[in-house]
Amino acid sequence: MTGPGATKRGDMPDLLTAALFIGFGVLGLWLSRPLDQGTLAQMGPGFLPRVVCGGLIVLGAVIGFSALHRQGEPLEAMKLRPLAVIVLSIVGFAYLAEHAGFVVASLWLIIAGSLADPGGRWRTTLLLAGGLTLFGALVFIYGLGVQMTIWPF
Repeated sequence: MTGPGATKRGDMPDLLTAALFIGFGVLGLWLSRPLDQGTLAQMGPGFLPRVVCGGLIVLGAVIGFSALHRQGEPLEAMKLRPLAVIVLSIVGFAYLAEHAGFVVASLWLIIAGSLADPGGRWRTTLLLAGGLTLFGALVFIYGLGVQMTIWPF
């Protein structure tokens, strides 16, 4: 039993992160069971999900193992405002991508999502939004040929 002056081992935020990574990795492996894996030469639809989920599990194990060997750090109380802002910005992106095009949806996602950090700077946010929107349009719409309207008109 530990006394009030004793220090706890294990960095709780990193242990929680490790548990989430391992949990999502295991869930992804379980959900990809019916998909054909294929081979390296002819990858099936289950190949990439299994590789990504395996990577999540390995990364979670590495993070968890290193967190167990560090000084204990408690979890902070969950803040609802940033969580709500991020969720609303993602939902807004999904809606706007369908109805207003990629550019408007991407700008919304970045600018609205930046409101989760009250200390953010508008000039930096607007430059980042413009650059990421241009990059996303070039890579996904033009480079990969994702079937999405780019402009609302």
